[in-house]
Parts: sequence; structure tokens; C-alpha cells
Amino acid sequence: MNVGHAIRLCRTQLKVSQTDVAQKASCSVSYLSMLENNKRDPTLSTLTKIARALHVPIGVLFVLASEHEDLGNVDKRLAGALAQSALASLGYKPEPKHAGGHHG
Repeated sequence: MNVGHAIRLCRTQLKVSQTDVAQKASCSVSYLSMLENNKRDPTLSTLTKIARALHVPIGVLFVLASEHEDLGNVDKRLAGALAQSALASLGYKPEPKHAGGHHG
């Protein structure tokens, strides 16, 4: 699980500062920074407060934090679709994968 990556990804996609999230989650900015850099493991209650501060369901954080070995026998395509759905819920728009000319 890479919870720090998931927190940072949600926070940056939502364009929210560490200060705003920390204040709403009742933790310090330095602690939030340590979480995002995987230097600390949050408790479930802290993770719940952070998810609320981000206005993101905690399940989205868990999906985004999941790494291949965390998913066991879950089909990789399904896991990818879950991650894409979680990102879409944040308003994330991935770059088109095809290499083509610019539309303009």
C-alpha cells in the first residue's frame, strides 16, 4: 500500500494545499508531509479525517494506494479500471495515449 502517494495524488488533483488538508484533518502540516512521503503510517482514524478533509470517500484512497501485490488475485484490467474510476471521481483527465497530430 502506498497511502502517501494516494493522499498526495488526491490533494494535488483537487488543488488543495497541505495546510488546508492538515487544518481540516486536525493534524500538522509536517505530519501530513511525512504521510505523503511515506515516512509515517497513519491510523485508520487519521486516514478517515484526511479523506473527509479532501471530500473523498476513504475507499478512493485505498484504491489509489493499492499496488499490484496488494490486490492478490484481482484481474489487472479490473484493478486498472478501479483506479481510473477513482481518479475520474476527482475530476482527473488523463492525457490521450495515442501519438497523433494536434487538433486545432
